Amino acid sequence: MKYNELDQHKTAFIFELDNVIYPEKDYLFQVYYLFASMIEYTELFDAKVMTDLMVNTFLTEGKEKIFDKLKEKFAIDEKYRINFQQLMLTAKLPLKLLIYQAVLDLLQDIVVDRKKIFIVTNGNPALQLNKIKQTEWHGLEKYLICYFAEETSPMPEPDVIHQLLKDHKLERREIVMIGESEDSKRCAEAAGVDYFNVGEII
Repeated sequence: MKYNELDQHKTAFIFELDNVIYPEKDYLFQVYYLFASMIEYTELFDAKVMTDLMVNTFLTEGKEKIFDKLKEKFAIDEKYRINFQQLMLTAKLPLKLLIYQAVLDLLQDIVVDRKKIFIVTNGNPALQLNKIKQTEWHGLEKYLICYFAEETSPMPEPDVIHQLLKDHKLERREIVMIGESEDSKRCAEAAGVDYFNVGEII
């Protein structure tokens, strides 16, 4: 799907963040590397082995299991859980997060056409803001307006979309939402706005 294939009467585009703008794993894997390096320095464990374990756990069991798997494998002290959680929120990444090329092309076309871009994201606002700040936006950051759904009600509740419409005096028919999760799809349906899965773009 290209920009010129979209309804040209749309005036605003809402994007989810994780796995829509960029691959979420690009953030998580760098945090895993940083945490493993810290533990290597303090506890003398092998950082590469730890990083590999965290990546494999993410791929096979999900991100919620990461610290518990480390604790089980390496007998890491529970006190490091808070360090891991804090690092997840505040990490300064070695590498910028890169936008999917097709999504970047779409964002640039939207800006050239002088239409609005919104980022609407679930999750901890501090974490999501840290991701946004460390994304390579190619100058697009000044055109972004960000909403953190946790500050109203997490998606799939449509409250954040209703707030966005009110704040910017937009009508539902003017909006397209581009997402990846079931929550965003249900949110768009509940808010009465058009929805595309990012898989139709990338």
